[in-house]
Amino acid sequence: QVQVVESGGGLVQAGDSLRLSCTASGRTFSSFTMGWFRQAPGKERQFVAALTLFGGRTFYADSVKGRFTISRDNAKNTVSLQMNSLKPEDTAVYYCAARYISDTSNNPDDYNYWGQGTQVTVSS
Repeated sequence: QVQVVESGGGLVQAGDSLRLSCTASGRTFSSFTMGWFRQAPGKERQFVAALTLFGGRTFYADSVKGRFTISRDNAKNTVSLQMNSLKPEDTAVYYCAARYISDTSNNPDDYNYWGQGTQVTVSS
């Protein structure tokens, strides 16, 4: 069993930065792909970024490319999402997810374990 826990959400103003963290435990961490998704009220879950823990390949949604950075700390079993130049349209619940296969994917159905989510609110 794998447990995924997010932290770091909050309320910020447009243009501010925020860093989300995700900790996964319970299985071999280095073989996973970790992804960040978000879901705004009334909308479908949307891919944000993904990273393979073996090899460090990254993949970003066009809407966040150049503003968000996904990174890992294998020693701490932690994946972070650094979010800069935040916009009101970034407001959503952000979810961290883990996938067995070492391959980035933007499809939430490809991910096996999910955290509970953390709220990010960006005011204008």
